[in-house]
Amino acid sequence: MVNASNSSSEPMQQLLDIMAQLRNPEGGCPWDLKQDFRSILPHTLEEAYEVADAIESDDRLQLRDELGDLLFQVVFYCQLAREEGSFEFADVAQTMADKLIRRHPHVFGEEVSAGSGTMDAEQVLQRWESIKQTERDAKQQHSVLDDVPNALPAMQRSAKLQKRAANVGFDWPDATPVLANMAEELEEVQQAFASGDLQHTLEELGDLMFACVNMARHLKQDPEQVMRAANAKFERRFRFLEKQLLEAGEALEDVSLERMDAGWDAAKSHGL
Repeated sequence: MVNASNSSSEPMQQLLDIMAQLRNPEGGCPWDLKQDFRSILPHTLEEAYEVADAIESDDRLQLRDELGDLLFQVVFYCQLAREEGSFEFADVAQTMADKLIRRHPHVFGEEVSAGSGTMDAEQVLQRWESIKQTERDAKQQHSVLDDVPNALPAMQRSAKLQKRAANVGFDWPDATPVLANMAEELEEVQQAFASGDLQHTLEELGDLMFACVNMARHLKQDPEQVMRAANAKFERRFRFLEKQLLEAGEALEDVSLERMDAGWDAAKSHGL
């Protein structure tokens, strides 16, 4: 039995031991014993977003806790894999260590002595992508778009698909034609909407959103973060609007759109 509070083992080993005990058919946790790879996947995604929230709030204590929760997800998967005999935590750690060494020849490999340690961040990124492409070739993948995860949020996946295509030259040279493409896609949305064809409108709307992701990528920004910032701005302004109405003794559901617009404009004038 693992003593969760007084274990003399190192913290990582202690965590692995605790996970093994939680999954022990004799005396383990009924909930943990019921789980499998697919059932804990939603929890993993949720924990990853909670890490993102902690980073954006600049709360280091919260970040420490959320990273622990995310690490526990990794440990859980490794315990499940250990039980079925496919791999263990040590295999995951070793695979990651080998990959990092392989993808950083300018730090760990022969390129160090050749002077590649003076590469800037952009050159390092290009080298990284080149090495990843070599790894894909070794796996005999049929498309440069292979292994872009379907489970990624759609906006993130769009950016990754675009980046893969750009790595083989399928890309505009700068953001100017991307901006023109956004205008073109917006016009096509307007035309489709005017036609009354919902399916066509949604298709064109998707093209416009894809073009917006492309613009963010050309500006070297993460579209997911750009959208999160837009969400946060909307939330700040709407909360200001709610507060204004509450202080005026007005119920949100009872006021006109014009009244709400006035509150929204006030929020903007306050720099929110």
